[in-house]
Amino acid sequence: MKSKVLNAANMRIMVLAMLLSATLAPVAIAEVKWEEDNWLYTMGQEFLENGDEFGCYGMPNLEWKADPGAVAIECKEYISERIDASKWGSNPISTYTPSGLTAYQHTIIANQGFMIHGDNTGQSAKAWHNSENEPINEYDWFDLGRRGGSLEKGIADVDRVEDELDAGGFVNMYWIGRISDLNVRHDASVIDMVTERNDVWYTTWGEVYSYWTVERCHQFYHNLSGSVLQFNHDDTTQCKAAAPHAWNVPVTWIADIGNSSVLNSTLSPMSEDDSNTREGWRQEGEILYFSVLRGHNVSFTLSDEAEYDILGRTQFFNNKSVAFTITGHSTTDLFHWSKRFDDQENLRFTWLITPEPIDEGISWLPYAGFAVLAGSVAGIYLLVKKDEKDFKLSEALMARNYEGDDDE
Repeated sequence: MKSKVLNAANMRIMVLAMLLSATLAPVAIAEVKWEEDNWLYTMGQEFLENGDEFGCYGMPNLEWKADPGAVAIECKEYISERIDASKWGSNPISTYTPSGLTAYQHTIIANQGFMIHGDNTGQSAKAWHNSENEPINEYDWFDLGRRGGSLEKGIADVDRVEDELDAGGFVNMYWIGRISDLNVRHDASVIDMVTERNDVWYTTWGEVYSYWTVERCHQFYHNLSGSVLQFNHDDTTQCKAAAPHAWNVPVTWIADIGNSSVLNSTLSPMSEDDSNTREGWRQEGEILYFSVLRGHNVSFTLSDEAEYDILGRTQFFNNKSVAFTITGHSTTDLFHWSKRFDDQENLRFTWLITPEPIDEGISWLPYAGFAVLAGSVAGIYLLVKKDEKDFKLSEALMARNYEGDDDE
């Protein structure tokens, strides 16, 4: 009898557990409202090594205006768990933000490490909305301008882009690879015009920002011993604290070395045509340009022991007159967003990524699963009850038969 009671109790516990799992299942499934882009694990690594940047666009289950801090936190985790933001720094520092956010909300986002917010976010303080709009303060980067317009064919204006490049500063173009299920075509004439120039630094949001922070805080050491010039851009605690999220990118410094020539260097040589961020050196007459990472001690063997002077740094890498990036907005599929540019070795892209939202048309699947599971559990429960009833009936019949035999 005791065994029967225990079996019945265990059966009830099992059925209850199955019912609870059926109840909680659609909740857990419903929380996952997106699917990730697996191209980040394959193509993304190659793009990273080439110099592209990965930043944030948003998360499908959260709204920027409702809770910007939550979006920033979840988007930062999504990126950081899958790929580094740049070859120069693992932490993501660039993000899309919609217009209409308050200055306080932008500060909340910046507190999560996102220092560049774009583009055209509607703030009073701005950065690079035109060639003269050079940022002065950190919060100027909370409204990065969109210069050059869109790269989409039929919308792009090659003359407008060329005018922006001629004006200088940072030119930031807009790109989206797909709209709904339709692939977007780019204007190849814009790409041809840009890549034919040799005054352009092909870069990303984060590189330009990190390069800019050096102007606000830097310390360097230099010395001439015989004919060997040494230089070190010091990696100081004070400057790290002034821009804690900035990456350590090569910065181009200028030295006047008079009539001397560089015979040898610990840096590799580069030319005026080098347009992607790297360490290296080149000489133009009496001027020595050299790009070096913070904390990296470099030396140059000169042809003569002569006077020299460190003149400062150039505005952009390798003394380029203009910086240029193409920003992939709402990048849900890296393959579709990038495939049109496979043959462009010099271009650099700022990919603002976001997971692909699950199609609302199949949002009923978790609930259908619940219905099937609940129906199965109910069927099992009814079957068990029927077995119990049959068992009791058979016991009663056996007892009655047993009593009849005793009477005989």
